[in-house]
Amino acid sequence: MRKILLTVPLVLILIASPALAGLGGVLPGVGQTLDGSLDGLGGGGDSLGGVLDPVTGTLDDVRDGLDDLTARTRRTAERLVRNRTDRLRDLVRDNSAVLAFDNTGHPARRDALLALDVDAAGFEALRKAGFDPIGTETVEGLDLTITRIAVPDGMTLAQAQDRLAEQVPDIKVSSDALHFTAGAPGMATAVAVAADPKASVPVGMIDGAVGGGIGIDAQRGFAEGAPIASDHGSAVASLLKSAGVASVRVADVYGTDPGGGNALAIARGLGWLVKGGSRVVTISLVGPENPVLSRAIASAQRQGVVVVAAVGNDGPAAPPSYPASYNGVVAVTAVDRHDRALIEAGRATHLDYAAPGADIYGTDRRGKRMRLRGTSFATPLAAARIASVLAKGGSWRAKLDEEARDLGPKGNDATYGRGLVCDKCAGRR
Repeated sequence: MRKILLTVPLVLILIASPALAGLGGVLPGVGQTLDGSLDGLGGGGDSLGGVLDPVTGTLDDVRDGLDDLTARTRRTAERLVRNRTDRLRDLVRDNSAVLAFDNTGHPARRDALLALDVDAAGFEALRKAGFDPIGTETVEGLDLTITRIAVPDGMTLAQAQDRLAEQVPDIKVSSDALHFTAGAPGMATAVAVAADPKASVPVGMIDGAVGGGIGIDAQRGFAEGAPIASDHGSAVASLLKSAGVASVRVADVYGTDPGGGNALAIARGLGWLVKGGSRVVTISLVGPENPVLSRAIASAQRQGVVVVAAVGNDGPAAPPSYPASYNGVVAVTAVDRHDRALIEAGRATHLDYAAPGADIYGTDRRGKRMRLRGTSFATPLAAARIASVLAKGGSWRAKLDEEARDLGPKGNDATYGRGLVCDKCAGRR
């Protein structure tokens, strides 16, 4: 009898668990528990009827509620994907002089394609195929040589990609794909965020530029009109400072450019940060897999730089986010004040940590306090913890694994990674 009566509170505890917020890989386990409980109760016979009826009824209600929750979550995920599709379509339509869809359906700069390590034979092959190289550069700070290839008149960006893949298959060609911020600042109030200075190695960030008063070391533009202060970049920088990072350098890859956030701009910004001594680089941007950016990040990693990136806010049904999905990049998701995974959190091919990404506060470009939400804002908090550990020596991975608070299923999981870090950062108590 006692065992049966304990079933209802147990189920209610499972429902209340923060792990349900992520739903990925969690609800099936809960469903199995409920099914098993009902099977066990069904064998009790009529002698337990007075107890079994309300218990079984409660469990049926719970299971119906979970089914409804799963359906709502699925609809939310599908809506996030539709919103993403609509947003990208509108962006390209409104900036058609600068942007076009590449052959994967992602927005990119329409005027040129990018190729890596083109030699003399490669240049000749490009010209024979009817394509004109329009410039080659070696990105400072990185072992990376990039050639821009003009898209021929009368040919779309996607058609040019397909033609090159067919006629010059030995050259790795990609679009100059755009990457987008992974969070949105909210309402601002006139209260400054105080920094909490601690030991830290220098941290670089690739984002929009930062407003005055936050106290960064330097910033440089890598897009038309850059650097120009943005709320998103200012919020990310303020979180780094409040989490104890003393030295922050900012690469503005957006400026006023409708084609800002492109792969080449990010690679250039990363090279500048690496050359300037940043030991950790935080990137709160998301986009598609791109060979140029992949090589840029690998080059930075070979020089000992830790790259930390957001998984995005397009929901779990969206494609894996990059650069978070590149090998060795620290992929970060976000939780709210109740340690529930954000419903809009995206995904990567791997997940390392969760950090606060809702019900937290940062500073906008005007120096005012603002409420924040998104994986964009969890990422700098994780980066700050890594920078702090690096300043003291030892393995940052071992230290973060030790301090990470396990959420969801025991151990590393697809919703929270290795656990929650920096849980008292950004005003959380």
